[in-house]
Amino acid sequence: MSTQVPALLHGLVDDAAVFPPGSAALHDALAAHRQHRAAWYADLVGPLLIPASTVAAGELSGLVDPGEGLVVGVIGDTGIETLPFALSFLAPDGVTARQVEVAIAKRGEDPLPGIAALLRLIDALPGVEAVYAELPLTFGLMGGLDALAAARADGVPIAAKFRTGGLAAELFPTPAELAAVICACRDRGLPFKLTAGLHQAVRHLDPETGFTHHGYTNVLAATLAAAGGESVGAIAELLTALDPRPLLERVDVRRDAPRPLWVGFGSCSILEPLTDLIQLGLVNGGYDA
Repeated sequence: MSTQVPALLHGLVDDAAVFPPGSAALHDALAAHRQHRAAWYADLVGPLLIPASTVAAGELSGLVDPGEGLVVGVIGDTGIETLPFALSFLAPDGVTARQVEVAIAKRGEDPLPGIAALLRLIDALPGVEAVYAELPLTFGLMGGLDALAAARADGVPIAAKFRTGGLAAELFPTPAELAAVICACRDRGLPFKLTAGLHQAVRHLDPETGFTHHGYTNVLAATLAAAGGESVGAIAELLTALDPRPLLERVDVRRDAPRPLWVGFGSCSILEPLTDLIQLGLVNGGYDA
């Protein structure tokens, strides 16, 4: 039996172990990330995500071998303007920031000033392959996507990021809202990341909070449908599905092709989504779930 992760799932799950609800200590997260990168399922795993505040505080010093080649994603928890300062702490530790992610507006704010501020700093983020601007799914969203698409057309390595969950109901977009956003990105040729709320493979109700969470297999099937030109309504249906079978029918036939549009999502556990993907038959492998 092949233990390789199919191309469709490569880099799907970034390692967000230090973020809630896992909130692992940095040294523990680093140790676990090294194990993930050496495991048979390493192709599933993206970079270790670290807050900019942690990087700027020098907390990586002494924890990383300069020859290790550690690759991270930096989450701009201290805002846009502090990103170059935070990244300046990485080089002495031999760490490479593959991506930077930062919120550019609060809910209800015009995202264009934040996008402009981020674009002014791009040249001060050396070696970064991708910058993700987190946009709220509220006022000014489409104008913000237009601005990101225009910058990307000019060769700027920028893309979108959206929140799909959190501690309040309004942070969970409806299937129709998320479908519209996916199609908007498709129409602009704009890759996107998602964050928060994607805790299981299939859409489900959390009995503790009462919130209904999106499933990452739903999002994967929906994104494939969007890339194939299907309508917002058809994509919303896939995001609403509680039965994995129609999702798997969509996903399985594309397993050997690169994933379009959706860059992936962060999870404070790598083994939980891995286990789900094995149980759904999307990954065949050597992890004893």
